[in-house]
Amino acid sequence: MKIAISGKGGVGKSTVAAALALTLANRGERVLALDADPDANLAAAMGMPEAETPTPISRQIALIEERTGVKIDSYGQVFKLNPEVSDVAERFAVNWRGVDMLTLGAVPKGGGGCACPASAFIKSLITDLVLYKKQTLIMDMEAGVEHLGRATAGGVGVMLVVVEPGQRSVDCAKTVMRMCEEIGVKRVLYIGNKIAAQSDEDYLHTALKNISQDGETADGRLIAAIPYTEALRSADRPGMSVMDTADSVFIDKINEIIDIIYR
Repeated sequence: MKIAISGKGGVGKSTVAAALALTLANRGERVLALDADPDANLAAAMGMPEAETPTPISRQIALIEERTGVKIDSYGQVFKLNPEVSDVAERFAVNWRGVDMLTLGAVPKGGGGCACPASAFIKSLITDLVLYKKQTLIMDMEAGVEHLGRATAGGVGVMLVVVEPGQRSVDCAKTVMRMCEEIGVKRVLYIGNKIAAQSDEDYLHTALKNISQDGETADGRLIAAIPYTEALRSADRPGMSVMDTADSVFIDKINEIIDIIYR
């Protein structure tokens, strides 16, 4: 199963991604967690010490230059659009609590040619991980689907959109749904997070009714509402994962989400 997780920044994407990855690993699955958000937080959410955090792939300059055939700071040169990447996960992933962890890092954007070889390398790596690797893949995305394309969309089993009870978060969810339709991601599900009261959950149900895909409203795809808890805030400390302080309600919700996804 390949699971992508998106949503507005700050809604708890990395919290959900880390919890899913660690729980699936505890269930005995081979899990690869990929932090594809430039504002990388997944390793910290998994409780990984900073000294053991994997070096972002975008900083593997020598590797990118070797595989694409050009210098990273070159301009106007022809480089390989489909570089060899099949060994990257095995070489650079760091295993933590039974989960193999990779971080993409930020790729420079703008008019300079320096971004192109790195972008091609990252795109090829994502395609390889989604379409050819046998591990369960958990992808912590940025607020969109920029790392995915039509070639890889068919390999994504589900896009989980984390949404909190607020208009900006709902607006971001609408954008993600539209992007998923454009590239062909068929299964989009929603997770409500930071739910402090029944009124928060009611708000999401009402707001998500205005989003639809294939005739089904997003409200009908809201598979879980995760309560706001002070305990999870304690996990945002060095060496502590989201599961170290999780209460039974959160743990049950994560297991419920996994069961729904696989069902």
